[in-house]
Amino acid sequence: MGAHGSAQHHRTTVEQDTVRDREIAGEQRHLDTVYHRLEEKLAEAEYILEDAAKRVQVGTPGALAERDAQVFRAGAHLHRLNSEFEDFLFGRIDLQQADAPEEHGIPSQTPLDPADPAVAETLHIGRLGVLDAEYGPLVIDWRAPAAAPFYRATPLEPGRVIRRRVIRSKGRKVLGVEDDLLRPDLTPTLGGEELPVIGDGALMASLGRARSHSMRDIVSSIQKEQDEVIRAAAAGATLVTGGPGTGKTAVALHRAAFLLYQDRRRYAGGILVVSPTALLVSYTEGVLPSLGEEGQVAIRAVGSLVDGIEAERYDSPEVARIKGSARMVQLLRRAARAALELDAPTELKVFARGEALRLDAARLRTVRGNVVGGGGTPLNLLRPRARRLLLDALWHEATRLLPKPANHFEREQRQEEREAFDEYVSDEAAFLDFLDAWWPAVTPRRVLATLRSGRHVNRIARKAVAPDEARLLAGSWRHLGERGEGPLSAHDVALVDELQLLLGEPARPKVREVDAVDLLTGLEEVTTAADRMSRQRERVPVERREYAHVIVDEAQDLTPMQWRMIGRRSRMATWTIVGDPAQSSWPFPQEAQAAMDEVLAGKPRRRHTLTVNYRNPAEIAEVAAKVLALAAPGTPSPSAVRSTGIEPRFAAVREPGAAAFAARARAELERLLGEVDGTVAVVVPMDRRAEARGWTEGLGDRVVALGSLEAKGLEYDATVVADPTGIAGESEAGLRVLYVALTRATQRLTVLSGPDDLPDADGVPALLR
Repeated sequence: MGAHGSAQHHRTTVEQDTVRDREIAGEQRHLDTVYHRLEEKLAEAEYILEDAAKRVQVGTPGALAERDAQVFRAGAHLHRLNSEFEDFLFGRIDLQQADAPEEHGIPSQTPLDPADPAVAETLHIGRLGVLDAEYGPLVIDWRAPAAAPFYRATPLEPGRVIRRRVIRSKGRKVLGVEDDLLRPDLTPTLGGEELPVIGDGALMASLGRARSHSMRDIVSSIQKEQDEVIRAAAAGATLVTGGPGTGKTAVALHRAAFLLYQDRRRYAGGILVVSPTALLVSYTEGVLPSLGEEGQVAIRAVGSLVDGIEAERYDSPEVARIKGSARMVQLLRRAARAALELDAPTELKVFARGEALRLDAARLRTVRGNVVGGGGTPLNLLRPRARRLLLDALWHEATRLLPKPANHFEREQRQEEREAFDEYVSDEAAFLDFLDAWWPAVTPRRVLATLRSGRHVNRIARKAVAPDEARLLAGSWRHLGERGEGPLSAHDVALVDELQLLLGEPARPKVREVDAVDLLTGLEEVTTAADRMSRQRERVPVERREYAHVIVDEAQDLTPMQWRMIGRRSRMATWTIVGDPAQSSWPFPQEAQAAMDEVLAGKPRRRHTLTVNYRNPAEIAEVAAKVLALAAPGTPSPSAVRSTGIEPRFAAVREPGAAAFAARARAELERLLGEVDGTVAVVVPMDRRAEARGWTEGLGDRVVALGSLEAKGLEYDATVVADPTGIAGESEAGLRVLYVALTRATQRLTVLSGPDDLPDADGVPALLR
């Protein structure tokens, strides 16, 4: 495109950013109005609640019931307002004129004139409906019929919707907007001015308005592919494949919103969205608006699926390969049993019936084997059985010299003696101390802590892992404390989840809450609505373990152990699974496929392929295709829909040493910051992340340094891929990981090579020639 084209592109980007800022400011003004009205409604609810509380001295049963009902209604309203107060607004739709007035409160979804570009009505969508003082709608409740087009409209069936906008906010601040132009064939207007379109929607709008028929055909192709995924049948699993930039994530999330609105009763069980990294979770939260009910949609990184744990470490590729393998199930079973037996006493001695009763090590081993048996009961839940079988063994010792009861009377007498024996021994400190030490409550972290010794791992592995693998595993956990305290990796989280299944939660004694009223009157459960609501608010939320629909993003990266973890949360779920085998960082796809097949066993599957890349310009896609041919021979590249005329830049550092490479990397980042107005990323091998963060110091918050595995699913205006050979060589899947790194940029790509990349005279590394 040359200097003139580059300058023109720069002006276009600046103009787009100016429009974006203006649109965000407009949405902020509307949100400020909404929060002002919400504060008025909160004040009203608090006044009603306070007024009802003042009537506490009412004396008649009828007045008490009336007061309680008023407290309940006002309290429920206040609790709902407070719980929905944060991130209140998330969507907007701009509509054409309807062909008919509302009928039964439901607006018509058919435009009066499909070719009319004017926006006749704008609706904001949020968690609750909010009316202004004149009873005009400031926000439409997402569950209301009028909000349905926000979820149901697609480019092929837009109805009255011209533009759909997702509004990202935190608290009372609007952070960003992202638009879908559902009628790219029109040039829509609002108030006589052209309707602005922000984000990918702007790209689709410009493509749709292009003079070329081929461009219009491409837009239609994108719309058709995406619409088929969004509206696919709900039952079973919808499997979506597609290369970089084909919109897999966005389409899957729009599908979730569509399904939830189409069949709210079915999917009220919750939707789980699983992303490979916390960075991609942040992006996902921006694409999928909160759907208005607490707990309705859970967006989690695979390293945060276990409640209370956030993955903070990265395993080396060698360690990740072992931890992700299904072989770990066998190892963990043995490790859990070994942790239970660690430092266990080898003798039990108690005094009962006038004598010392003793169980030696051999007898205790027999009892332990009988406790575990052949079943799959979690070990922590077997403690009551262990107690019972120990008492059986002690009773056998106490009565081994006695004759068997000869008649019914003697049997009853012996039974009474047994009950008295159990009661006596169970209260003995010696027995209780022994039981605590012999069958302790074991936590998953405690089991991992026992695996810090390579010798111990080797001892329990029994061919599950090789000796060198045992040493690698032990080394990865050596930083953990005695109880397993310390940071874990995403692969460890899947192991913790497996151990939770093997161990189970220890049984806890049940304690019934007793009201003062109960003690004084003997009445059961005499409480007011206010009391019950107060208790409900104090309750610790319980982590959801089952979901009605599961979305797996970047599914090609999941290990067998991670598939098992997700499968335990989705036994009755329907699925949307998106991925691209050519981008997989897991080196054994057949093993992962087998694990996925086990999770989806018996479920019907529908397969869809997205073929159009509208993220990367053709110039960048062409470079990435060279690596794709090496990483996954025979895999077709998705078709890039646009060309910028700006070729990727190749830069080389020919002298050895970290200082020279750092100086050149920083210079390339500064160059790109001057060429684009958006975000810039530098992607490096995982073991160079700390080094790369030093390159970005002082360059501002538009720049981010990422390890190769952290870049998955993300996109930036410009990208520097540094040390491509290092990325390609860091694991068996390194070429596929490099392919991912090369496809993150929407505008400009720089490849920075060092001596190990063997760059030619033009700076092109050997891998890309």
